[in-house]
Amino acid sequence: MADSPAPHTHSASSNSALNETARIEAFSDGIFSIAATLLVLELKHPAANLPFWTGLLQNWPGYLSFVLSFFFIGIMWINHHRLFVHITKADDLMMAVNLLLLLGVVFVPYPTALMATSITMLDSSYSRDVALFYNATYFVISLLFNLLWYVCLSRKLLDDDAGHKHVHQASIQYAVGPGLYLACLAMTWWSVPLSLAMNAGMAIFFLLPPRHRPLAKSHSH
Repeated sequence: MADSPAPHTHSASSNSALNETARIEAFSDGIFSIAATLLVLELKHPAANLPFWTGLLQNWPGYLSFVLSFFFIGIMWINHHRLFVHITKADDLMMAVNLLLLLGVVFVPYPTALMATSITMLDSSYSRDVALFYNATYFVISLLFNLLWYVCLSRKLLDDDAGHKHVHQASIQYAVGPGLYLACLAMTWWSVPLSLAMNAGMAIFFLLPPRHRPLAKSHSH
């Protein structure tokens, strides 16, 4: 009878760990939400010296930046949530890497706004430099997603139900990101529009559920 409290102690410890990761995810969700909400503050009023609809249409780069930033932040939030579904424990290193990832998320609107504005400029070298900066931002974010995943994996912060097959597939999917974003970065030297199209394609790729991604299917056998 002396050993009867043990299950209760284990349950309390498990609940404490789950509460800790829930707090981290709630904080992260708040950062994603605020970053997405503040995007609307970047939208400019139509010029007062122009007809309303003309002034409104002249601000189209700002609208493009708003839509793209909201879309990409949303995709990053979805992938962040997918990751935290399997995280049941936390430590200081994981929280620090997660903060770095969130820093990248809130930074996204800045290079996106520069990219949208550069479309209207005739200086091709300036547009290329902005596209390099834009693609480099997503390359760094993809590295941070990888770092967060491997920290959780190496420090055994994932749930016990995440089987070897799932972990292997997820590792492959995370690992391919930096390589593809690096290809986008390299493509910028040859074609800015093509590099941006590749970047958009990457966003759609990561929007798909893992089981529907081509890489997930090809490594499932």
